[in-house]
Amino acid sequence: MSHGKPLCIAIVTLLLVAGVLTAGYCASGVMIEDTTSEKAVIIEKTVSYLKERKPGVPLDRIKVIASSVYEESKKYDLDYRLVLAIMKVESNYKNEAVSRTGRGLMQINPRSARALARQSGVELKGTKCLHEPEKNIKLGVSYLSKLHSMFDNIVSALHAYNAGPGRVQKPENEQKAKTTAFTRKVMSEYQRIAEILPDPEE
Repeated sequence: MSHGKPLCIAIVTLLLVAGVLTAGYCASGVMIEDTTSEKAVIIEKTVSYLKERKPGVPLDRIKVIASSVYEESKKYDLDYRLVLAIMKVESNYKNEAVSRTGRGLMQINPRSARALARQSGVELKGTKCLHEPEKNIKLGVSYLSKLHSMFDNIVSALHAYNAGPGRVQKPENEQKAKTTAFTRKVMSEYQRIAEILPDPEE
């Protein structure tokens, strides 16, 4: 009987420690699960959003687009909904889109593509690669991030994305940033999308 009390205390202590460790593990598990859940929810909602607007596009391609937009935006700390807005204005979400100056979803300029590919670690083999959703999005988001850092505001970054950085002057502050038809279209589209798709920080 004299050893019963210390043994009891030891068992209770072990159970308490085990409980704390388990609680910590569970807390970590919940955090990981929440992060994964946030990503899954955003991608799922983006897929639904794109399906409604481009019903003829194969589902597997839409999933690739939604996932790439989320991942690349997260990587460069940009709002994925802004990237979607650029895609809408640039190509109307058409992967095969070709214009005088650009190719694919984010209308990457073939003349600039090689330099952008080196900077963002994307392997390119000809202009056909610019129509591959993942590569096009990686190049476009990387370029937008670079312009954002260069001009310190998103309006000027969008202007430079469309016209080229050499044609844009850095304003004294964001309020004095020059707007264009392109920047107004993108920002208007962004506001519409932001009302439908969840905030990436939630």
